[in-house]
Amino acid sequence: MIRKIKKEDKTAYLDMAKDFYSSEAVHQNVAGQHFSDTFNELMRSDDYAAGYIIEYQNHIAGYALLAKTYSQEAGGMVIWIEELYIMPSYRGLGLGHEFFAYLKSNLPNNIKRLRLEVEDSNKKAVSLYRRLGFENLPYSQMVK
Repeated sequence: MIRKIKKEDKTAYLDMAKDFYSSEAVHQNVAGQHFSDTFNELMRSDDYAAGYIIEYQNHIAGYALLAKTYSQEAGGMVIWIEELYIMPSYRGLGLGHEFFAYLKSNLPNNIKRLRLEVEDSNKKAVSLYRRLGFENLPYSQMVK
């Protein structure tokens, strides 16, 4: 089951975010305060970001974070799948696929593109995203 994140999920979310950022699925560490700041933003509004809890048999199994932006290149609104984390004991149960099915059914019609980042070494995630129709972009991203 996929549902919007709630205040009661704070401890579970913070624990999972720490696990995610200590895994090989991410390229760099993130200051712990960022996890709390993100949770507070999710509770404040869904103007820029949205959070979801992924459950399996009534247990929290993971989370997802989305960010919203506008892209001239895409011709409208873009949803960034910022993070999709499934706890190790729940991997291989189809929960990632379930999350994308949920997105497909629940996104507004004005969304022109879904976008995400993935480490090339995260082979299972890359495989899932390709099966779902995601493609590599022909350019590099840069940050400052």
